[in-house]
Amino acid sequence: MGRIVYLNGEYLPEDQASVSIFDRGFLMADGVYEVTSVLDGKLLDFDGHAVRLERSLSELDMTMPLDKDTLLEIHRELVRINDVTDGGVYLQITRGAPGDRDFVFPDPEQTPQTVVLFTQSKPGIANSPQALTGLKVISIDDVRWGRRDIKTVQLLYPSMGKMMAKAAGCDDAWLVEDGAVTEGTSNNAYIVKGGKIITRDLSNDILHGITRSAVLRFAREAQMDVEERAFTIAEAQDADEAFITSASMFVMPVVEVDGVAVGTGKPGSVAARLREIYLDESRKSAI
Repeated sequence: MGRIVYLNGEYLPEDQASVSIFDRGFLMADGVYEVTSVLDGKLLDFDGHAVRLERSLSELDMTMPLDKDTLLEIHRELVRINDVTDGGVYLQITRGAPGDRDFVFPDPEQTPQTVVLFTQSKPGIANSPQALTGLKVISIDDVRWGRRDIKTVQLLYPSMGKMMAKAAGCDDAWLVEDGAVTEGTSNNAYIVKGGKIITRDLSNDILHGITRSAVLRFAREAQMDVEERAFTIAEAQDADEAFITSASMFVMPVVEVDGVAVGTGKPGSVAARLREIYLDESRKSAI
């Protein structure tokens, strides 16, 4: 049996699930999404993702179509049905399919939102070999729209950034605006200098990462020094180490920026320790 997905109240084989060509997620990128990681068959940071989902919807003048308990039940059921041990659950909510194309928002009383969830199985994600070798990143101009704090499905430029990195023989790209790093294409960016963890402060310029929030909390609880401010590519190249965080990669070291080795050119101890703490604590609180 193939993968079972959730679409507008139904659990369906993936090849039987379809969305209208007039769905505004397809025509206008008018939707939001979340990805909740799964380890050992349990969900990581679900509450944080649910809160951010509701905020993203609110910022786009959309309502939450399902309550948190129902969303949790759907997540758990998909993990169970698809027998996912390690991986993630993707959730997307759009403004729906009004039956034709128009820039004006449809009446929400007449056009129900589209709700889609599916699982992705990624065995062994907690033991990724990249955690031992580190990532290589390039820098690119950040030309995205100004509301990166909303987790929308507008992911064309991040996808282009990933492809630019791939073409350069690297793993990812860090986005740069006004001379400073905002974030990675799908992650938050950090450097470590003199034992201090430095990462951009929260604003509309970056996504308010759920993993970011947890990692910084764990870092402070471990008596690590944290400074939330913008940093440059030059600072990153001169740092002792660097890393990124995301729901799917947890904490991942960065060993090269624009062809320049960071620190020793190998994963650093701060990133390794934070990854260990994050995985241990997240497993304890997983649901």
